[in-house]
Amino acid sequence: MTTITDPKTVVVRYVEAVRDGDTETIVASFAEHATWLYPGNLPISRLWEGRDAIINDFLGGMGAYLDTSAPVVIALVHAFADGDQVLAEWTSKATAANGATYDNRCAAVFTVEDGKITSVREYADTHHVAAVLFGEA
Repeated sequence: MTTITDPKTVVVRYVEAVRDGDTETIVASFAEHATWLYPGNLPISRLWEGRDAIINDFLGGMGAYLDTSAPVVIALVHAFADGDQVLAEWTSKATAANGATYDNRCAAVFTVEDGKITSVREYADTHHVAAVLFGEA
């Protein structure tokens, strides 16, 4: 298997793996020491440190807020690269555990080193996340 090191290709492959539910590729996309910053005042807002925390606690923990019997639809809108930095924009649609419709547009700045994601700074409509997923007005 060929190792992919081009930052944009690494990020596009990661977003597509999330879309497809490809856990093996998701795990392989991150460096062990990776970080993910989700800003705001939500229960999930903080700096997530380490691949296991990102995958198991942050990304994996979102299942508690979603109706897992309904599909989660992720679609990559754009990806732009400048050196080791990649800006990706995607849509995320799902049904919340409370039955509400989740429909958000997200963007993140990824840093990729040696073919692995080492940091992510995600931006989304946190008001929508709070209202739909966490029942906050």
